[in-house]
Amino acid sequence: MQPQPFTIHIPQADLDDLQDRLKRTRWPDEVDNAGWDYGANLAYMHELIAYWRTTFDWRAQEQTINTFANFRAEIDGVGIHFIYERGKGSNPIPLILTHGWPSSFAEMLKIIPMLTDPERYGADPADSFDVVVPSVPGFGFSDRPLQRGMTRSRVADLWVRLMEEVGYPRFAAHANDIGAVITCYIARDHPSSLIGYHTLMPHFPSPSFGKGTSRMSEAERRFAACNEQWEREEGGYNLIQETKPQTLAYGLNDSPAGLAAWIIEKWRSWGAINGHIERSFTMDELLTNVTIYWVTQTANSSSRSYYERARDQRRFGPNPHIEVPTGVALTMETVQRAPREWVERVYTDIRHWTEFDHGGHFLATEDPALLATDIRTFFRKLR
Repeated sequence: MQPQPFTIHIPQADLDDLQDRLKRTRWPDEVDNAGWDYGANLAYMHELIAYWRTTFDWRAQEQTINTFANFRAEIDGVGIHFIYERGKGSNPIPLILTHGWPSSFAEMLKIIPMLTDPERYGADPADSFDVVVPSVPGFGFSDRPLQRGMTRSRVADLWVRLMEEVGYPRFAAHANDIGAVITCYIARDHPSSLIGYHTLMPHFPSPSFGKGTSRMSEAERRFAACNEQWEREEGGYNLIQETKPQTLAYGLNDSPAGLAAWIIEKWRSWGAINGHIERSFTMDELLTNVTIYWVTQTANSSSRSYYERARDQRRFGPNPHIEVPTGVALTMETVQRAPREWVERVYTDIRHWTEFDHGGHFLATEDPALLATDIRTFFRKLR
């Protein structure tokens, strides 16, 4: 089915119900001087929920989202929501931006015009892109799959079909998090479709360190230890979402405060490298993302993507290789700041390498100008 224009409009009854639930939040207790050590901080959550209830304006955010060209298309029986903005330059190249969890297409809103109209931001108009920002199935305004098997490798196939549907048999890609996993499957299974791949998560897929491979360097050993520590301290969400997401869903789908806590704690832990979430993101930015999860009831379907990922029969095996031209950008998030020798075990055609001195996991929202500049610089070599 040809892509159809799509306007976001949440029924007022749903927003009224949200307000009622926020007013009736039943708050938990908290250990004295807990900070964020035990999870989402109680004082901050009181502040955030109060702002959501009394100040946050979803209709204003909805209006902003609708200033972009939103579409829906059915690809292989799956309804996909996406933003599609044409570039202003003389020869824009197509670029797909794929979000992760617990994020959404809204993470990319600030960076879209910087990529479609670079001249407006003091950059070279020759570096423009036609930008496509889809919502991963189970997220945002795309369909919530109710059959088994919506793996990230299958989403990769859908993205190739989606880009063909809008007229691009070959395209550029940027991604992080789940989006990076999806894009790696495009690079493996459809390499001829990619002009190049710019990633914030070059440690996926993991390289092999067995027989026939060189020994780990000291930097690689430190990075492996960092990953192990991260799994112990941060990986609990992954284990529950890849094993029993349905159990988690009853709380997240019923309590907006519970949903916000589950999401916001990760935006702080992964995104606010300075330890102060308010210095990295506004409450409006945070709550726009959370509200999208709430009004679309996608807490369950987005978590379910982890369950499907763990059972994907097309997972990367030992000694994986990505051979498409690759640009690497490393934020200050230590678990993704892989040493180059680690990355080169998998990515065989690295054309660009940047190590930022600030910024975290949700860089497209935190510092879109920094990220846009790096994306333009990498793809300039591939035009």
